[in-house]
Amino acid sequence: MVSLRPRLPAAVWALGGVSLLMDISSEMIHSLLPLFLVGTLGVSVLAVGLIEGVAEATALIVKVFSGALSDWLGRRKGLALLGYGLGAASKPAFALAQGLGMVMAARFVDRVGKGIRGAPRDALLADLVPRDVRGAAFGLRQSLDTVGALAGPLLASALMVWWANDFRAVFWVAVVPAVLSVLLLAVGVHEPPRPAHAVPVNPIRRAALARLGAAYWQVVAVGAVFTLARFSEAFLVLRAQQLGADAAAVPLVMVAMNLVYAASAYPFGRLADRHDHRTLLALGLLPLIAADLVLAQAGGWSGLLAGVALWGLHMGMTQGLLAAMVADTAPDDLRGTAYGVFNLMAGLALLAASAIAGGLWDSVGAAATFHAGAAFAALALLALGTLRLVRRA
Repeated sequence: MVSLRPRLPAAVWALGGVSLLMDISSEMIHSLLPLFLVGTLGVSVLAVGLIEGVAEATALIVKVFSGALSDWLGRRKGLALLGYGLGAASKPAFALAQGLGMVMAARFVDRVGKGIRGAPRDALLADLVPRDVRGAAFGLRQSLDTVGALAGPLLASALMVWWANDFRAVFWVAVVPAVLSVLLLAVGVHEPPRPAHAVPVNPIRRAALARLGAAYWQVVAVGAVFTLARFSEAFLVLRAQQLGADAAAVPLVMVAMNLVYAASAYPFGRLADRHDHRTLLALGLLPLIAADLVLAQAGGWSGLLAGVALWGLHMGMTQGLLAAMVADTAPDDLRGTAYGVFNLMAGLALLAASAIAGGLWDSVGAAATFHAGAAFAALALLALGTLRLVRRA
């Protein structure tokens, strides 16, 4: 029987490839960066949490402005190219860094680039596909993105063994896929033409923002609560080190998480096109609660890997779904702004979550950090039950 569901355009696959390559580069660095900061530069775990939180929050705040600008221009690819270009340009600085200041500067530029590209890229993806395969499109991009996040730590781990824990050599290799990512976006993705009747408007005016509607703001609230319940993955890396993992083996933690994430994102994206979103989100919180409880009690590799696998399942079940829900509830001409505001609120929640996690780790211990994460996830599950999520007609 021939499926009547539209096929995903080649540009969707190309965007997924762009994300895959940049994530290989970024995760080669980020899977080792906490160890580099704590072990080589002598930074505290609280400082790592704050650096991660500020870096990610910076990216998400910038998304507000880049998303709104893409709506006003009616063009999204140029901003995405600028963002990916900044990400690629920041990579050599990690290899050259001799102190905390340069690492922070590189992390800041990298995250500014992510902020510039994020909302326009997601809005461009929504522009490229019809509504009835939107969940599948976002699930596919997220899956390919996560394959990169899987391959990056795996490659980093292999190179750390090959080069006897030479952090800087691994960071130099990470420059190559970042440059390839920019080239693929430049030649492989063609933006759909802007409608002839479209008139540029200021998307952050009160009248424009009022058009976003209650359904969209409910999705924003859900996304923020979900992010508050899930702090930076840097704490998974630090937990592995605490449990005695060798520096060369620590990136395998992110490999395990992203393997499950990549395998689950596309199937759950397809489910999102046919099933109730609130039910799927609620189910997606259960693995996060279980992950936190397992990681709090883990005494070795078996518990650690079980916890990070559950964490990856949570990500696969929820991240593409939330992205599709933003597109479902926002007007087409405010899509970039909608993604920007959504990610701003998630960024503020991530900053708070990472600071709390780092403070608990330093003052009470690792178990308290993960128990707090489980408590926040349980609260998110309760809050989700009070919301009525609907799609824009």
